[in-house]
Amino acid sequence: PLSPEKAMVCFGNMFIELPKAKTREMLRQDQEQLDEEINNLRKELRVKVNRLYEAQGKPELKGFNLNPMSAEEMKLINRILEG
Repeated sequence: PLSPEKAMVCFGNMFIELPKAKTREMLRQDQEQLDEEINNLRKELRVKVNRLYEAQGKPELKGFNLNPMSAEEMKLINRILEG
């Protein structure tokens, strides 16, 4: 049985028992890194799509440079819609 202060974490094909605080921090850092990579890929995609349309002689896409709403913005919108 695990102690309440420890968590089992899977690294590849191996499970390791780590303190919950350390595990939480590692997951937070991983999520921040993934969010940054996703945002960079989105920015690159916009540039590439615009270049493709330009090469095809088509007009630039309208609304393609929109950014997704943050979690906080979504909460506010949902709060407004719920009344």
